[in-house]
Amino acid sequence: MEGITLDKIDQLRERLGVSYREAKEALEQAGGNVIEALIALENKKQGNWTEEFSVRSGEVVDKVKELIRKGNVNKIRVKQDDKILVEIPVGLGAIGAVILPSLAALGVLVAVFKRCTIEVVRSGDAEEMPDSAETEVVPPVELDR
Repeated sequence: MEGITLDKIDQLRERLGVSYREAKEALEQAGGNVIEALIALENKKQGNWTEEFSVRSGEVVDKVKELIRKGNVNKIRVKQDDKILVEIPVGLGAIGAVILPSLAALGVLVAVFKRCTIEVVRSGDAEEMPDSAETEVVPPVELDR
């Protein structure tokens, strides 16, 4: 794995006009490889895209809330071993009516499983996409406490 340096972050920022956070996350996902990070960042300009996270059961509800706060989320799927456990459509009107009860149910459901994957389907312009890849799936991010 190549190191992530300020020079590499600046290269991505200069070439694509992304934020420091976006550049750093792209480099982390690409293992420090600038070319792979450039490709991933360019791909997110295509429209709808998905993002995938691996989380421990106790972290699922917090991660879903965080993703919703970031915005541009169309749908959230919670999967285990490629089986969809829960699929939550997210819309502006649905946040209060659907999401909050769904999050409570999600927390109970996921407590049974040790590890699951959160898949997020987003849309929007590249400027509105905070951290992502196109419709290809980003390698799962291991979140440990």
